[in-house]
Amino acid sequence: MGFKPVENTIAFFKAGFMGEAGSGKTHTSALCAIGMVQHMKKLGLPGAEKPVFMLDTETGRSWVKPMFDEAGIPFHAWPTRAFKDLVPAVRDAEKDASLLFIDSITHFWEELQASYMKNLSARYKREVSALEFQDWNYIKTTWRTFSDAFVNSHLHCILCGRLGHEYEQTQDERGKKKIEQSGVKMQAEKGLGYEPNILVWMERDLNLATRAQTRTATVLKDRSRRLDGKTFAQPTFETFMPHIDFMSLGGKHETVDTTRNSDDTMPVDEGAPLSDMKSIRRQIVIDELGALLVEHYPSQSAEDKKQKNALVKEHFHTTSWTEIEKLMPLIDLQMCFDSLHRAMTGKPSRYGVADVVPPLAEQKLDDEIPALAETKPKVRVKANGGATLKDQLKASLAITSPAEAAE
Repeated sequence: MGFKPVENTIAFFKAGFMGEAGSGKTHTSALCAIGMVQHMKKLGLPGAEKPVFMLDTETGRSWVKPMFDEAGIPFHAWPTRAFKDLVPAVRDAEKDASLLFIDSITHFWEELQASYMKNLSARYKREVSALEFQDWNYIKTTWRTFSDAFVNSHLHCILCGRLGHEYEQTQDERGKKKIEQSGVKMQAEKGLGYEPNILVWMERDLNLATRAQTRTATVLKDRSRRLDGKTFAQPTFETFMPHIDFMSLGGKHETVDTTRNSDDTMPVDEGAPLSDMKSIRRQIVIDELGALLVEHYPSQSAEDKKQKNALVKEHFHTTSWTEIEKLMPLIDLQMCFDSLHRAMTGKPSRYGVADVVPPLAEQKLDDEIPALAETKPKVRVKANGGATLKDQLKASLAITSPAEAAE
């Protein structure tokens, strides 16, 4: 097996600073970057002579440059917000930098989502302004390429992020439900706060009488436990030395093997659960699509081919069979097929539901926000009395096999 005696293999400073505008996160992060390089020089560690690299999304490089100049530390910046630049930047910094400073990681998270929605808009020929449930698998899987690189890199790395808030549903003594703020987080992918070894919340305090400002740092997480939960005024690099002293600077850096997986344990035979065999379910929809088109346009005449192409373009928003067969998500494939089936037969396919909406007088109205565990898909009602097709599919699609669908 893979068990062996444990050593301290935390050789690199992995920190996260988050806060609102003016809280001092960029300034404090710069102090820590400079202090870490100076500490490396003091210990005679390799790489200390290399420049500090900065991924800059907010022009912060110009404001902190005098600090690096005064310390005599070379300072290089890359002004970008493109997520595609994140992992290459980590790899470049591993080779050519003493430390990587990212400010702000929030912009990269927002850019990834914006690019994905822009791609969807182009694919579907309509504006996509919000992500839906099935989109998050791609977004989070893609983001994980950065979080894995951040954790496993042989690199000191400091993340700056904007402050986000966490909310939870509560119920008062009268049974009334309401949403209340329950905590803070870094405004990025939900799991990012777990990746740094030390996570710091920066705040700005203003004395109304004297107008004096104080920046404070609250350590939300410190894996060394030496600073966990403590608050410091006007923090500097020395503030975090107890955490850094715990590390094995210059020692062996060993992380989790993210290349090891369980692919070889996944079922691939015909007896595997159908839910694990998306390719088969996709092929079923493709076969049904071909049969539906042939049923209504059986000839190979130019006119029939023209009609079929026009229908496919209208309901699948593409004329590429490769895109339909290889790239289109299963739920979208079923949705588009159902749309085509309705247009050609006048009734929903087995992937849809009938357009039945109860009279307004019979509909129960509830202005309370339901508990998360009780949340059910909602059907948006159009002016013509029908529900939008995509919401109907999400609310009703429960087919697990062709046999069950036929029943």
